[in-house]
Amino acid sequence: AYCSGYIHQLHTSLAVGHQYSSLGTQPILCGSIPGLVPKQLRFCRNYVEIMPSVAEGVKIGIQECQHQFRGRRWNCTTVNDNLAIFGPVLDKATRESAFVHAIASAGVAFAVTRACAEGSATICGCDTRHKGPPGEGWKWGGCSEDVEFGSMVSREFADARENRPDARSAMNRHNNEAGRMSLNDNMFLKCKCHGLSGSCEVKTCWWSQPDFRVIGDYMKDKYDSASEMVVEKHKESRGWVETLRPKYNYFKPPTERDLVYYESSPNFCDPNPETGSFGTRDRICNLTSHGIDGCDLLCCGRGHNTRTEKRKEKCHCIFHWCCYVSCQECVRVYDVHTCK
Repeated sequence: AYCSGYIHQLHTSLAVGHQYSSLGTQPILCGSIPGLVPKQLRFCRNYVEIMPSVAEGVKIGIQECQHQFRGRRWNCTTVNDNLAIFGPVLDKATRESAFVHAIASAGVAFAVTRACAEGSATICGCDTRHKGPPGEGWKWGGCSEDVEFGSMVSREFADARENRPDARSAMNRHNNEAGRMSLNDNMFLKCKCHGLSGSCEVKTCWWSQPDFRVIGDYMKDKYDSASEMVVEKHKESRGWVETLRPKYNYFKPPTERDLVYYESSPNFCDPNPETGSFGTRDRICNLTSHGIDGCDLLCCGRGHNTRTEKRKEKCHCIFHWCCYVSCQECVRVYDVHTCK
């Protein structure tokens, strides 16, 4: 059995190895992927056809993480020379770990669901279980994306190693599922018009996933409102089991769609190899912003440097009938502010 791409999950993190960043281009034996637990290995061999989509899903999850945190002290930095591409950051049960697990699990479900709808795999396809009767002026048609199948694949693969009776496994399972549920919550009806000259006499509609940026924005809100938990131990027939409960009773308890964590984050201001913080020195900051991306907060009070930068841009563009646009090239000078 062959596995295109490369997925590697260390002790508590879900990560993609940089040396296999050209996903889907070099098929390799499932057995040669380091770090897979037996359940993941069986999954790889049974679902080899969709493994490139699994890998692609983790990749888009990481890319979305870097977009969402581009203006934060922790900007989802990856490490090139380490299989645990976020370094030690995910070793702790912080809200950053919660977000990464959720967005990566959502990415796997998203990519597999999209690949199935596009006909990239023979073991899956469109969702034929339409949810409800058609409405006035439209009927079911097209290819509804089968998010249930994509979520099942993500659950089977991403949750395979989260079977320990400890708090970290409980946290990872919860956040993985919250990420997957974000897809279901953001599905929408996409429609196409039919009729003379696009008159839209009849519309056919199908369920579609949103752009993954929508999922990223949604999960970023969940990160900002994540619930802090405490660990409790219980004696059961199989031994001691750790569970999580909300730390503060006066806040609304988290739902299955919320992110949870139980350890505080480092401040990420200064480099620290133990926590995985790269610090914010030389990061570009926004001089006019009072938010976390502003020079005051992002630079942690150390101040900032300013330099000028010349950039070539298109300008004075003119539309010519018919049909092209001609532009001149202008040089503009910008101030660039970086943290000390």
